[in-house]
Amino acid sequence: MLGLIGGTGLGEALFGEDFGKSPKEHNVGTPFGRPSGPIRVVSWSGVDVAILARHGDGHVFPPSMVPYRANVFALKKLGVTHLLTSGAVGSLREEYRPRDLVIVDQIIDKTYRRVPTFFDEGMAVHAEFAQPYCAVLRERLAAVAAESAALKATETKVHGKGTYVCMEGPAFSTVAEANMHRAWGGDLVGMTAMPEGRLAREAEMCCALIAFPTDYDCWRPHAVSPGAASKQALLAEIIENVKAATESAIALLRAAIEDFGKKPLGACECQSALSLGIWTRRDRISPTAIEKYGPLVSKYLGGAKP
Repeated sequence: MLGLIGGTGLGEALFGEDFGKSPKEHNVGTPFGRPSGPIRVVSWSGVDVAILARHGDGHVFPPSMVPYRANVFALKKLGVTHLLTSGAVGSLREEYRPRDLVIVDQIIDKTYRRVPTFFDEGMAVHAEFAQPYCAVLRERLAAVAAESAALKATETKVHGKGTYVCMEGPAFSTVAEANMHRAWGGDLVGMTAMPEGRLAREAEMCCALIAFPTDYDCWRPHAVSPGAASKQALLAEIIENVKAATESAIALLRAAIEDFGKKPLGACECQSALSLGIWTRRDRISPTAIEKYGPLVSKYLGGAKP
């Protein structure tokens, strides 16, 4: 099953009016509370797709308060094996232009208010995370993007890699911070990629992130339309960039799902990420812990199934 995490209205944008006629709605309970909202599952182009709005209906959860653990656990519980996430970002490089798409390959995690792991009690688990996003899934997305008629029609540039700096927020960066992020090697800055990506790895999902720059953050003076210099004009320009980039991201997701239906996604090493990651001696792991983590550890420790 393919999982999609994005903005409110993602399902309607992807599948149009047909989305409202066919999805099955799931309200999934987890040991980590309730997800951001119901998960709607639809079968499209031969692919079962589970869709979740990261910020909830009406965008009610700010980045620090998104229930990331509940979201990823609920998707795992439903049977999701591959996860595509998307989100707006600021660009830290001239070449990553507003309205481009970026298939992110690396991340710098600056968050500090969010629990970054499922395994906070009962066992010690260390998942390998050197390459945070699935190379196989990223390559498929890049290949689909190269052939997409919709992206060619809009002359959308798709970058096959980029380093995302995930900051806590909710305020945006200072100029000094933006310049520091650039000095670190960051290409993009956003607020939602972590711990989502780490949790997907612990859940042994193949995960890819499609980021879309909407402006150049604050390190570079904003360019607004000729003769316009007001904050309102700048905001209007950014909103137009968000709209255009979102449409491009939707086009890529639609093309990807169609491609996955023709050539199903296979297994890769992401789906055995915990094979060497459970460090606690087995006789010291309680049945309560095994039951809590259920679908995350059942293939290694037995107990609850997805």
